[in-house]
Amino acid sequence: MAHVLVVDDEVSIRFMVREILEQDGHEITEATDGENALKLIGAVAYDLVITDLVMPKKSGIDLIIEYKRVNPQCKVLAMSGGGGMTGRFDYLPVAQMIGASAIISKPFQISHLKDTVKNLLNA
Repeated sequence: MAHVLVVDDEVSIRFMVREILEQDGHEITEATDGENALKLIGAVAYDLVITDLVMPKKSGIDLIIEYKRVNPQCKVLAMSGGGGMTGRFDYLPVAQMIGASAIISKPFQISHLKDTVKNLLNA
């Protein structure tokens, strides 16, 4: 179906998202942070990028800004549990302001993730 890049520094989140989306027939590639994701994005065209926002090396916010600069039409689903380097902060509205196609809070319901991905890919 679609080729999706999942970016999160938490192995368990990447694994869970991979398992959920592979059940729907999507091809999944994983990246551990925004820096790694940008290298992958430069080599392959993805139908959707799902990214956490708070990560080491390069945050999801930085990833969205840089990816949108080179590919303004790209679809990005931003996800966050509200954590941050200096405490809790809701980065999701910021992600939407800078171009995320959709946002989702962690923890999320499997059905909500699947529905959001389906809507983004069909848009």
